[in-house]
Amino acid sequence: MKYAGVGLVILAAIFWGISGGIGDILMDKGWDPIVISLYRGAIGFICFFTWFLLRFRENWNFSLRLFLWSLLAGIGVAGNFSFYYLSIEASSVAVAATLMYTAPVFVLLISFILKIERSSWFKWGCIFGVLMGIILLTGAYNTDELSVSFFGAAAGLSAGLCYALFIFGFKKSSSIGKPQTVLTIAFFAFCLVLIFLADSEETVSVLTSSDIGWFVLLGLVGAGISFIFYVIGIRKTAPTTASMVAMVEPVTASLFGLLLLGDQLDMIQYLGMGLILMTVTVLSVKQGK
Repeated sequence: MKYAGVGLVILAAIFWGISGGIGDILMDKGWDPIVISLYRGAIGFICFFTWFLLRFRENWNFSLRLFLWSLLAGIGVAGNFSFYYLSIEASSVAVAATLMYTAPVFVLLISFILKIERSSWFKWGCIFGVLMGIILLTGAYNTDELSVSFFGAAAGLSAGLCYALFIFGFKKSSSIGKPQTVLTIAFFAFCLVLIFLADSEETVSVLTSSDIGWFVLLGLVGAGISFIFYVIGIRKTAPTTASMVAMVEPVTASLFGLLLLGDQLDMIQYLGMGLILMTVTVLSVKQGK
C-alpha cells in the first residue's frame, strides 16, 4: 500500500487525459463544447453528492469560508473544462492538454504580483522556457503558417489559468472541510455557471440522443471517478509527487489523439511539448523542495 496514493493520482490523470479524447469524439459528432463540459461536471456532481450523502453526518461542516473557497474552485473547474474543450475544437487534444499544464506558471506569476513569493532568475527562466515551448507548439514563430489558431492557443492557456484557480480554491477549501463537501459545493457551482451558458435545446436533446452513453462515460471518467481518486490519492501523496505524476494527463491525451483520433504533430511541436512538460516538472520539484 506504500504507493497507493501515487497510483490513484496517476489513475486520475490518465482518466483526465482520456476524457479529452472522448470530448473530441463528441465534438466531431457536432456537440457544443459548453454542453459537453456541462454534462461532464453534472454527472460528476451526482457522484460527489452521492458520496456526500453516504457520509452525511461526518461531512456536515458548513461555514461561509468553506462555501466561498469551494465556489471559487467550482468556477475554476467550469472555466477549465470549457476552455479545454474549446481549445481541442480549435487545435487538437495534444496541444490543448499541454497548454493547460502551464498552470504552475500562472500560479508563479500571481505569487509575484501578490508578493507571496520572491522572484529569482530560476523562476523567470522557467517562465521563459514555457513561453518558448508554447511558441514552438503553436507555431507562433511563423506568423504566415500558424500550426495552431490564436483562439486555440488562447483557450488552452485560459484552461491552464482556470486550472490554477481550481487548485488554489480547492487547497484552501479542503483545509476547512471534508473533500466530499468541497467537491459537492464546487461542482454544484460549476453546474449553475454552465447551465446559463449552454444552449438549452441542445442540452435537453442529449438525454434522448444516441450519444448519451458517451456523455455518461465522459462524466464518470472525466469528473466523478477521477476526482474521487485524485482527492483520496493526494491525501496520501506528497504535493511534489502529485504534481509530477499529474503530468501523465497531457501524455495520455496526446497518445489518445495520435493513436485513435488521427491528430498529427511535427518534430518542432513535439519539441515544444517536451520543453513545456520538462520545465513545469522541474519547477514543481523545485517549488516542492
